[in-house]
Amino acid sequence: MAICLLVRHGRTRSNADGTLAGWTPGVGLDDTGRDQAQRVGERLAATGLVAVVASPLQRCQETAAAISAAQPAGHEVSRSTEPGLGEARYGAWTGRPLAELAKEPLWRTVQDAPSRVTFPASPSFEHEAMSAMQERAVAAVRAWDARLEQEHGPGAVWVAVSHGDVIKAVLADALATPLDHFQRIVVDPASVSIVHRTPGRPFVLRTNDTGTDPVDLSGLVASLVREGANGDADVGGGAGLPPAGT
Repeated sequence: MAICLLVRHGRTRSNADGTLAGWTPGVGLDDTGRDQAQRVGERLAATGLVAVVASPLQRCQETAAAISAAQPAGHEVSRSTEPGLGEARYGAWTGRPLAELAKEPLWRTVQDAPSRVTFPASPSFEHEAMSAMQERAVAAVRAWDARLEQEHGPGAVWVAVSHGDVIKAVLADALATPLDHFQRIVVDPASVSIVHRTPGRPFVLRTNDTGTDPVDLSGLVASLVREGANGDADVGGGAGLPPAGT
């Protein structure tokens, strides 16, 4: 299957202030976030992306634009918006300070048993269960994996720009980790996580990478084009990803 790079949007003022932005309109990147988006775009410039797919929310659209702009001249990368990658619908929690929310009984359930959480209804913002958020996000990634592999062949590399809880939920699914344990996963602003699904199982190649090195998957892509992937793991751990250019 295709290789999905899960990129969280850059920092926003809501992140810095400790406010749960959710689907509040007009929440864009702050100065730090714009710098983060530019730097992650530079890291992905040599990755050979075929598509950048983003949540509809402004902070993800801005991050996706920076990633697309950093691609080499003449390299065609499609841009799309995918509602399934949108932020969790926090309902009445939307726009409230995290310090205030931490005093509510539901906070403890969000931390310890998120599979049982449905966010409270609000007249202003939609609400959903955390399990429903995971289901629609995983379905969106799987659908784009299949579509882009069909269009570009095995080893097609694409970016899904989304949100912290959403990416954590997708990674938990790939790791066969129950949603009730997904809070163990950390996904920082502008981080890169990589999931490669195969007929046998998903492989999680990277999580919460906020480094500075270029993300070069050319060796892996070449081996997939040449040999395919049946989903078998290398017993003993293997020799790592093939070097670039092999």
